[in-house]
Amino acid sequence: MTVAEAGQARTRSRPGLAGSLVGPVGLGVLGLVTVGAVLEVLPRVGIIDRRFFPPSSEILAALVTELGTAGFWTALLQTLRGWALGLALAMVAGIVAGVVIGSIPVLRSLTASTIEFLRPIPSVALIPLVVLMYGSRPQSALILVVYAAFWQVLVQVLYGVADVDPVVRDTARSYRFSRWTVLRQVVWPTALPYIVTGFRLAAAVALILEITAELVIGVPGLGRDVGVAQSSGAVPLTYALVVVVGVIGITVNLVARAIERRVLRWHSSVRRELAA
Repeated sequence: MTVAEAGQARTRSRPGLAGSLVGPVGLGVLGLVTVGAVLEVLPRVGIIDRRFFPPSSEILAALVTELGTAGFWTALLQTLRGWALGLALAMVAGIVAGVVIGSIPVLRSLTASTIEFLRPIPSVALIPLVVLMYGSRPQSALILVVYAAFWQVLVQVLYGVADVDPVVRDTARSYRFSRWTVLRQVVWPTALPYIVTGFRLAAAVALILEITAELVIGVPGLGRDVGVAQSSGAVPLTYALVVVVGVIGITVNLVARAIERRVLRWHSSVRRELAA
């Protein structure tokens, strides 16, 4: 390698000045501050009608005020509880059904058309049905969350079970391993990355359906508070609650990614990501 090539390699490997000073997290915060500043200026200079989009300072003030109320924390707890319960039920049902269906070829063939028919049905299409059954009670949101998240998990588990090496499966059978041993030693390690992916997808979908049910049906939670604030003309509070929902979504994604790295720390893809 020539001196010029070595200098170019060092230049390419050297991080940028901004990245070396503040890092990825700092750059992200800087980006949020920049967006907040722009949204503060645009309504004040008249480019955006502040009746429909108030300045960032007003939204922040409404958020701080709302954080000091007991009703906000009650609604937040109701949203998180409905989301977590629905996600847990969907994970258990999806994993069990996926392993059973995927392990029995005849059952997989029998259910393939049914799964492909039911999976594309939007969960919001079930809103009239759940309203007739449970009204605005939490059970309505629970059904929608479980239905939407279940398919995310089931499909991933089916892919994971189908990805098991037939040679390894036949070898385990030739050694007369029990069904439980085959499931634990052969099927589960292969399907686990797919299950974690299904969990990450289902977590986001479950949150979307929980907020949607609260907003549309009136199930207690942050979504209902957003609807009440909007209908009462409290525009800054409406945006403040939307910001809270966005923060919850980001947190859910970060937690899901952390769980993925923890559970799959032995997997090659996670090791490459950590090494990078």
